[in-house]
Amino acid sequence: MTTIADIAETVPERHYTHHEGRGATPHRSNPVVIHRELTTLDVHPGMNVAEFGTGSGYSGALLAQLVGPTGQVTSLDIDHYLTRWANLIHHERGLRNVRCYTADGTAGFPARAPYDRTVAWCTPPLLPETWVNQMVNCGLMVAPLPIARVPNMTVVAKIRIRNGQPDVEAIFTGGYIDATASPKGDLDLPGRWVDWENRVPAPSWISIAWRDKDNWRNNGARTTLDRLLKEAHTEPYDGPELDWPSWRTFVAAKGNPYVTMAGLSPDLWALGHSTPATAAVIQQNGVIFADCRDSPSLTVLRDWLSEWESAGRPAPEAHTPILVRRDDGQGPTGWDLRLIGASGMRAGNSATASLGPSGLHVDSGHEPAPRFD
Repeated sequence: MTTIADIAETVPERHYTHHEGRGATPHRSNPVVIHRELTTLDVHPGMNVAEFGTGSGYSGALLAQLVGPTGQVTSLDIDHYLTRWANLIHHERGLRNVRCYTADGTAGFPARAPYDRTVAWCTPPLLPETWVNQMVNCGLMVAPLPIARVPNMTVVAKIRIRNGQPDVEAIFTGGYIDATASPKGDLDLPGRWVDWENRVPAPSWISIAWRDKDNWRNNGARTTLDRLLKEAHTEPYDGPELDWPSWRTFVAAKGNPYVTMAGLSPDLWALGHSTPATAAVIQQNGVIFADCRDSPSLTVLRDWLSEWESAGRPAPEAHTPILVRRDDGQGPTGWDLRLIGASGMRAGNSATASLGPSGLHVDSGHEPAPRFD
């Protein structure tokens, strides 16, 4: 049986990622993770495969080897520079069964559908209905999906399409760059759900899940970020080193409407709770920031951390994934991916859970905050 490792021996990775004509491209994923996703994708000779996110072209070359001369690979990217170069490198290597197109991948590519397999190297805001509609029955998809409406809260999902309906068979730790409507130059800033950013005196940003309560001037997001940056109370986390994939999926599974993600320091994410009046987050390095020592959000954050430790720091795979249909006429149609704790409820204390609009239990974690006018 031919494995991804066998195929990788025949594809010169560095020829794609550091091509002498183009130079190094930052738009590339760790080859170990690429090999994992393609192993999960279970591609066979003769298949019709689509990938969303051309990147350096390396993953497309692997797929071309997997489908063989009777198969076909369609690669999409919003960045024309990437698709042109990938097409050229594929041509240089004599590959005739892979073609790259400049297009918005979230719309799929119906001209070459239906697809037996689909893999995404970028994260859409939800599982697009277009992707599902362009798959054959019993087709397989591997894609990163958000698990909360803030950046960097994702898992990679293995999804089977049966009779036009998606079913998540497994989830894995991981995530990729956000899918955006135009080429993304700043790879350090999330591509979606950033509610306020500062560029001076140093880059910082914040994402608040309660953005619908904010006003058009972004007062809520802006003042929340200020609270965490200016004269904030700080303290070290007294537990062991954070297991970030476990921590962020645990928080996402709570379904809390006040979850908050921020970038307060270069190369460090921070995750926690905020309202228009209070804020507290913990960075990946274990430093906690709060608006004050007796902050209500700090109490919530400490409770979450305690619950997480008591639960044994569950792995992302320990949560049960479900897809919730979204067709509200206010954006793209498709499915939101949500996680359910092992007990069958959203992770967290069931005493604070209430029934949300989707029919899922949602842990509020804090009294509803006032809306900004």
